Amino acid sequence: MKLSGKIYFTIIMIFLYLPIFFLIFYSFNSAGNMTHFKGFTFDHYTSVFQNKRLLVIIVNTIAVALLAASISTLIGICGAIGIYYMRNKKLKVGLLTLNNILMVSSDVVIGSSFLLLFTVIGHFTGMGLGFWSVLISHIAFCVPIVVLLVLPKLYDMNPSMINAAKDLGATSWQTLIKVIIPHILPGAIGGFFMALTYSLDDFTVSFFVTGSGFGVLSVEVYSMARKGITMEINAISTLLFLLVMFIIVGYYFIKRSQQQRMSKKGGIMR
Repeated sequence: MKLSGKIYFTIIMIFLYLPIFFLIFYSFNSAGNMTHFKGFTFDHYTSVFQNKRLLVIIVNTIAVALLAASISTLIGICGAIGIYYMRNKKLKVGLLTLNNILMVSSDVVIGSSFLLLFTVIGHFTGMGLGFWSVLISHIAFCVPIVVLLVLPKLYDMNPSMINAAKDLGATSWQTLIKVIIPHILPGAIGGFFMALTYSLDDFTVSFFVTGSGFGVLSVEVYSMARKGITMEINAISTLLFLLVMFIIVGYYFIKRSQQQRMSKKGGIMR
């Protein structure tokens, strides 16, 4: 990397991460403000874990993220395999276009669309906004991410592997489990972690579809910030940042171990 590239990269990293580290630093401020630093304290973190309402919201957020990531990964794998084996090219292009529309559409458009949908459903069924509306919305915008990460793995797969499995007498189910799934597993794992991160980080869509009896952390932090910035908000934001970083680092190590196993198998085969 040239010197100009290193300088550019350093400037970008400073602009991206300096505000976050500034937020983390003042989350330990005993003065309770962001104007001057008085001394280190863990009182703001203690108050977060003593707030029962906030703990329930944190549990809600993690539960929705895990469920949305898991379900969207399963749906995304099925969708990617279906698109890959689809023979009608026009239909395949149409489905890929619809999949990509959700990726590039504004969160406000998606959130307001789901709000209208659940309002109509609630009118006929009596089901209000809450856990199910948030979960379904998160699954909807997480599925395209999984599809886009799994499809390249399918196109990278050697078709002769599937033909060899069939020649050896494997059924379609055995071919799927023994050949296709192991090959696309890195993409599926990447899709799961990306979906998990997107769900934890989402605010706009969640803001539209949360009800009065159910909330997620991003919407709660926004509500708290409207009343005034407190160091409790800094503490919550710090915990959320660390959780996302933990997920990303975990995904990095999983991917690295998979690459090492694949390189070892390649060495043995050679």
